[in-house]
Amino acid sequence: MLQSIGSGHFLSQIIIAGRSFSVAVLRVLAAACCAVLVFAFVPARAETITVHAGKQDTASYAFARQFAEALALAGNGAYTLVVEESQGSVQNVMDVNRIDTDYVFIATPGVIAQAQRGDPPFDPNPHYGEVRALFPIPAQVLHWVVRADGKIRVFADLAGQPFVPGSKGSAGERVTSEVLQVLALDKTVRLIDADIAGAPAALKDKQIGGFALAGSIPAPAVVELAGAAPIRILGLPVAAIAKVRALDDNTAAMVIPKGTYKGVDYDVATIGLPSGAFTTIAMTNGLAYALTKAFWTQQAELAKKNPAWRMVAPSQLAALGVRVHPGALRYYNEARVPVPAELR
Repeated sequence: MLQSIGSGHFLSQIIIAGRSFSVAVLRVLAAACCAVLVFAFVPARAETITVHAGKQDTASYAFARQFAEALALAGNGAYTLVVEESQGSVQNVMDVNRIDTDYVFIATPGVIAQAQRGDPPFDPNPHYGEVRALFPIPAQVLHWVVRADGKIRVFADLAGQPFVPGSKGSAGERVTSEVLQVLALDKTVRLIDADIAGAPAALKDKQIGGFALAGSIPAPAVVELAGAAPIRILGLPVAAIAKVRALDDNTAAMVIPKGTYKGVDYDVATIGLPSGAFTTIAMTNGLAYALTKAFWTQQAELAKKNPAWRMVAPSQLAALGVRVHPGALRYYNEARVPVPAELR
């Protein structure tokens, strides 16, 4: 209950909850209350967000560091993103069960789908169904590189040729193996077990027929090679891409735009491994909205530091195959970004 006694400028007392206060005393109380209110709206500390990406020497970890710095800058001190090393997508998804703080992680859609099905190494767990997408990050795109001044023009020409499919256990090696299987070339191409780091020099010196590299666009190693030797990047027929995707749900159809590399003046249809930044429904809508908006407003600055960010587009949300967090969806609706109905 609040009552006033008197009127106009002659107000001398106010009764609050049955007690009488002079105006002078009330002014002191009001000033104190204002101070408390102002203090209440100033955050005591920045919101801390844990980010898991991969090992420190991976592209995923580098991307996480880059977007974490950009988001923290855009947030003007409202939140701090702490990037921690992890073992990769599988661990990152498993960690949704144990991290209590706000959590952002990098993963491939296939691994999330695997977890939600309860396929090994994941055990059935309802928390995996709470994973939500925020935004895409640069995909790992397959580059099948040969010399432009040689006889290899299509995949069939690789028969009998020495070819480096990528480092042992790498995404490049796995997808290349799937492609050769789909094209019935797995018995005829001479695969070389060698470190991918030395493959560009070997191709330049004509010691191998070609190599496979999974990397963001533009891949620095391919840019450097294209400046030193004429190259061709092999493309895949649409039917072959569909068969590979049926074999491996981590993959998606991708295009390397013409002009990305010197001498490659045509679009290259290829396979990629889409990846994104995810969280769970435990994150508030307000925070998910702020992080998503900050990411897209900072994309141009990110691209200045790493050209791979230029290839990221809102349309790539569909490739993530995971429902979008309601807070992030609010931003996409405001920005008029189409989000497939099944991801809403």
